[in-house]
Amino acid sequence: MSKEKADLLSLTEGELQDWFQKMGEKKFRGSQVFEWVQKGHKSIDEMTILSKSLRDDLKKQMKVAELRIYKRFQSSMDETVKYLFDLEDGNRIEAVLMKYRHGYSLCISTQVGCAMGCKFCASTRGGLIRHLTAGEMIDQIHLVNRDKGITISNVVLMGIGEPLHNFDQVHRFLENVNHKKGLNISYRKVTLSTCGLVPEIRQLGELAIPINLAISLHAPSDEKRREIMPIAKKYTIEEVLRACREYIKSTNRRITFEYALVKDFNDQREDAEALAKRLKGMLCHVNLIPVNPIDQGSFEKPYEKRIKAFEQILEKHRIPVTVRRELGQDIDAACGQLRNQHQS
Repeated sequence: MSKEKADLLSLTEGELQDWFQKMGEKKFRGSQVFEWVQKGHKSIDEMTILSKSLRDDLKKQMKVAELRIYKRFQSSMDETVKYLFDLEDGNRIEAVLMKYRHGYSLCISTQVGCAMGCKFCASTRGGLIRHLTAGEMIDQIHLVNRDKGITISNVVLMGIGEPLHNFDQVHRFLENVNHKKGLNISYRKVTLSTCGLVPEIRQLGELAIPINLAISLHAPSDEKRREIMPIAKKYTIEEVLRACREYIKSTNRRITFEYALVKDFNDQREDAEALAKRLKGMLCHVNLIPVNPIDQGSFEKPYEKRIKAFEQILEKHRIPVTVRRELGQDIDAACGQLRNQHQS
């Protein structure tokens, strides 16, 4: 049985330097190849900076992750574009391109499916199939940049999957996407969203990478959170917040708490008051997300009046808050919705 080839796009510059040195070459060759693939080039044969024999040796052991666009969906309401990508193994993932005043932002996937089981999320239907590699994450950016002729400036790890459940590959992605020889996207323009894996939040804090961390909280009490998020049976809200305080201390970065507002479940005045009490004194921001109805789901979006009242209560307690602007409603831009419809 042949050994699976390593993905050049998932390797760090240091790993490529080491590989070339073991091949009896100068380490700068590794830096050249790293820059070649991280800038979006796919063909090893076209790496004419290397001799043909070296390219042949490289092809025997390495490949370059390559996704393909299966379908794209352009919103008629705004400039949002949703992509379905085919992976080399036949699985599909999603990414969503959004245009803001500050530039283009791409929401990417980190897994095929998801093991977390949050009831309001379409991504978790069918469970986890596999982790994505760092290269498959980066290639989502390459594909959209080429397809639209743009330069994506902001990346959000909030598509299909739980990023911290795929910690090692996500860490590689962060290192490579920020590298000056690659896409050179600032850490401060990368947002990672997690349902609250406490050990991994602490591990991320220890690395002190100054990205933006977003926590899917969605309820002010453990009782309510356990009803919609299985992870809440493992880690209490206080455990999550303790890890968040440690993260803030080590990175000096503000944390965003995502709160999906569900009609008649977590949108009452007492919920807003309890949430404000939980977050008092933290360097944080609350992003209120009127829930997206999903197939086979029973969650409904609250009335606008109740959303506004919830926002005003947080403001009264001096908790910074915004209500997420809904983009791409006509193309099912919420993650997981399209993949469920088009997965073969």
